[in-house]
Amino acid sequence: MKNKLQDLNDHLFAQMERLSEEGMSAEQIEQESKRADSMVSVADQIIRNADLTFKAATFVATHGDRYRPALSGLIGKPVTVEHEKE
Repeated sequence: MKNKLQDLNDHLFAQMERLSEEGMSAEQIEQESKRADSMVSVADQIIRNADLTFKAATFVATHGDRYRPALSGLIGKPVTVEHEKE
C-alpha cells in the first residue's frame, strides 16, 4: 500500500467493486461488508489527519514560520525554492 490520498481513494473504489460483485454468497457478502466497515474506519482517520495537516500548513502560511516549531509534528520542514538567474 502506498501513502497518498489518491491511493486511499483507489482502495475504497476497489472495495466498492468487490461489494457490487454478483454471485457472492451471503457469507462472502458479510465478510466483504465487515472488511468495508474496517476500511472506512481507517479511511476516516486518515482523512482527519490529512485535514489537520492542511489546517496546520494553512496556519503557518497565514501567520508565519514563527509557529512552525509548535506544529513540527504536523507539517514538514520548509521548502526552499531556488530560481535560476537568467
